[in-house]
Amino acid sequence: MASMMMKTNVSVATKAASRSPSQTLGITAPARATGALKGHGQHDRLPSPGPSHPAFVSAFSPLHALPTTAPSPTPPDYLTGEFPGDYGWDTAGLSADPETFKRFRETEVIHARWALLGTLGCVTPEILERTGASSFGEAVWFKAGSQIFAEGGLDYLGNASLIHAQSIIAILAFQVVVMSQAESFRAAGEAPGVEGLDSLYPGGPFDPLNLADDPDTFAELKVKEIKNGRLAMFSMFGFYVQAIVTGKGPIENWADHIEDPFVNNGFAIATKFTPL
Repeated sequence: MASMMMKTNVSVATKAASRSPSQTLGITAPARATGALKGHGQHDRLPSPGPSHPAFVSAFSPLHALPTTAPSPTPPDYLTGEFPGDYGWDTAGLSADPETFKRFRETEVIHARWALLGTLGCVTPEILERTGASSFGEAVWFKAGSQIFAEGGLDYLGNASLIHAQSIIAILAFQVVVMSQAESFRAAGEAPGVEGLDSLYPGGPFDPLNLADDPDTFAELKVKEIKNGRLAMFSMFGFYVQAIVTGKGPIENWADHIEDPFVNNGFAIATKFTPL
């Protein structure tokens, strides 16, 4: 049995390697002429009509396992690979209108970035508390902020020398001023002394590490950002559900599952809700 499975996997891998990525996705000859194919780690870079948004297809994609005699799947005409993470998949037709597609992508990227920050912010206090690196009165994410109403206030990362917050009004006012200013800069595409910025990828002074200097690296980072951002949005949704069902944070839930996976799992507690 193992020998047969190994032969099958080798056969599939050989067939996938024998086809170019453009053949796999059904890209026409004119589209292939827009750029040279390049191998990049675990991904195949495909030529794309978009000038600076090449598409990436995972080597583990089901498209690579299609038999060579099968008709090549053709993405919708309006999915040109202009945007990072565009794999030609839109069964609901939500991206058929270019302006709507652009607006949806902008919203997706912004929410993805917030989710990336949010997931890190949710797990960091719990990790620091469990490892003994820092001490919090309430480490779980949906209770940590309430400490600002306590007599001693709230210490950022449990350290009074960093940020010692005692007034929710001051925090709210600061966030409104700073966030509204940042959002106005983003929407206008310009900041004091800087003009002509892209609303999603401004670069310039907002790229102090010069990550966008190399076009190929920049294109890959955009894809990584949207992929990880989509996972982060699912993670945040999972954190919300866990908090409602178990009344615990993600790290504590994970530790409980590792301790006894057959008792502490989603199926066992799906109908047990703990009020916050």
